[in-house]
Amino acid sequence: MNQAADRPTVLNTGRLPPALVQRLKDRYDYLELPAVDQRSAFLAEHGARVRGVVTSAAVGIDEPTLAALPALKVISSFGVGLDKLPLPAAAARGVAVGYTPDVLNDCVADMGFGLLLDVMRRITYADLFLRRGHWAAGQVLPLSRKVSGAKLGIVGFGRIGQTIAKRATGFDMEVRYHSRRPVADAPWTHDPSLLELARWCDALMVIVSGGAETRHLINAEVLDALGPQGFLVNVSRGSVVDEAALIQALKKGRIAGAGLDVFEDEPHVPAELMNLEQVVLQPHVASATQETRTAMANRVWDNLEAFLATGQLISAAPLPQAG
Repeated sequence: MNQAADRPTVLNTGRLPPALVQRLKDRYDYLELPAVDQRSAFLAEHGARVRGVVTSAAVGIDEPTLAALPALKVISSFGVGLDKLPLPAAAARGVAVGYTPDVLNDCVADMGFGLLLDVMRRITYADLFLRRGHWAAGQVLPLSRKVSGAKLGIVGFGRIGQTIAKRATGFDMEVRYHSRRPVADAPWTHDPSLLELARWCDALMVIVSGGAETRHLINAEVLDALGPQGFLVNVSRGSVVDEAALIQALKKGRIAGAGLDVFEDEPHVPAELMNLEQVVLQPHVASATQETRTAMANRVWDNLEAFLATGQLISAAPLPQAG
């Protein structure tokens, strides 16, 4: 029996939860993209029959691999990041791209607020202070900053940004946001100037999409506008923040602290960041709860199943126009 003739062939190019991989193996003619040194031969042998690609936002698929899949109809990605997906090339080919929005809004917003609370109230720092015996030795922990009633600036105001703003209302925070255009019916103030938003707020939380358009959006000028009493939280993509500029701003006290879930060269984090006590670091785990990762896996599955059955995605990524 020719397995590929009986079941659609699906290629995994990313890092996916084991339970989802098993579902894919049970349902489809399942393939995994091998290491780079074996890739050309693999694609030459199998690429022509691949109809669907499953991947993850952290890994994606590159244009040479896409080009080696002439029968490809759909890409279903685990995550909301689109910067590692060849969207223009997919659009030009008529390849549909699905992703997993909405189901992770709450957990990413929770992590953003967790980092904000941690870095402003110095929770991790205080934990280490106690564990290292400084409290018992009679040392005095430096005072932290009040979160309730503080001014929060949000950079990016899509689904997750708006969820963060709702969280902030529970802390009686004044919220303003910066985005390309005001969000209809949003009760919070839109600030058309990122620099003015940074000057105004006590904490700046970043939740914009990655990619060329937002690379180093948070640069030295923005950090200087945030100032020595301001805090930065990034739960978007590492590329959005100029990491070298951030390190210098932190080392020289030009901002008060930072909470980071993402980095420019993951999983590599600069030692200079890890050595700074006013920085809270997480290994890109904002959506990493059992409930949310299960929901994301289900959406990857549903996108793939729906498209191969009906030609329609449950959650279609915003593709650029071909040509």
